[in-house]
Formats: sequence, structure tokens, C-alpha cells
Amino acid sequence: MSSSVILDERVAARAPWSAVVEAGDTLTIIDLEGNQAVDCILYKAADTAERYSAPETIAAQGNAYLSEGSVLRSNTGSPLMRVTFDNCGRHDTLGGACSQESNTLRYGHHTKHQHACVENFLIEGARWGLGKRDLVSNINWFMNVPVDPDGTLGIVDGISGPGKKVSLRAEQDTLVLVSNCPQINNPCNGFRPTPVRMLVTRPA
Repeated sequence: MSSSVILDERVAARAPWSAVVEAGDTLTIIDLEGNQAVDCILYKAADTAERYSAPETIAAQGNAYLSEGSVLRSNTGSPLMRVTFDNCGRHDTLGGACSQESNTLRYGHHTKHQHACVENFLIEGARWGLGKRDLVSNINWFMNVPVDPDGTLGIVDGISGPGKKVSLRAEQDTLVLVSNCPQINNPCNGFRPTPVRMLVTRPA
């Protein structure tokens, strides 16, 4: 099926990004250099009180991991976006987003000044009238967070590589808020944040 490009932007390492993806359009996130984590929160564009829910998504699909075929659901259970292509194979929605507070607890007080995903979400969310109370569970595209048999979460080397991509078709007009993760204290992005590409296409 042919399509036209609506938006094609490069997001610098560590930077935030956002856009409304209209119903029927597809957002493709491309991991340009590989092993980068892309934190993401979704909102119904017409009413941001309806937003992505990891529990609703996991319960509906019966799987903790996201990949091709996953339907990303809101806190009302409604589909916001659907994963229509994925050549990475696994994405996380359990590990949450890094923050200055969590960095301090996990990696030491010397990391408190480091910019983190929560700060990116607050900066970018402010453009849409969103504040801290609007931040909810998120998706970590390309991030490898295995769940051990005892329920422990691991944050280990990524399984993504240069050019790996995931495509999300909007099931309704959806505000997509992204933090191109600045984390440098764990292997979620190889201790070296890198840029990603955001491509929105519309069926012809």
C-alpha cells in the first residue's frame, strides 16, 4: 500500500519530542544507531484525561511484552495505537521512566543533576497543557527488561540494532509524548544516548 509522508523528524540524543498522530496514520520510530531506549506516553488527543495504561494493555493481550500485534490501550480500555510492524522483537512497558530521584536512589547522589526522562516529559508535556499529575505508565521502545521467574525486573543490554524500527498505527487521534532517553547509568542504551527518527505516514 502506498503512503505519503506527513512528518519526518530526527530527535537528538537525550531530547524530547511530541506530535498528534491522526487516526489511520502510522508513526514509525527508527533506532538510528541501535541500542537506544525511547520512552513514550500516549494520550487521546481530544481528551488527555484518557491516556495510555500499561495494566489495561498487558491484561488485554495476556503478555507483559509489546511487539507486532500489540494494541496499546487507554485507562478506559480503548485502543489508542496498534503495533503494525516490529523488527526488534521486544519492547518494555514495566520498567517505567528514569527521573532525577530514581537516578539518585539507584546510582548515587552524584547523579542528581543529570537530566532524565521525567524532566523531558514535563518539558514537552507543558506544550500541551500537561503537568506532573498527567504522567502515567509509559512504554520503553527498544528497551530490554526481562522478567525473571521470581518477578524481578532486569535492565540489560538492548536487543535493538542500527535501523531497527517499530510502527504504530493510530486507532484514534493520539498525542504521542516521547523522551529519547538520556540515561547513562545503565545499559538500556549502551551508556551512550543516540538520536532516533520519527516518521509519520498516511495511506494514499
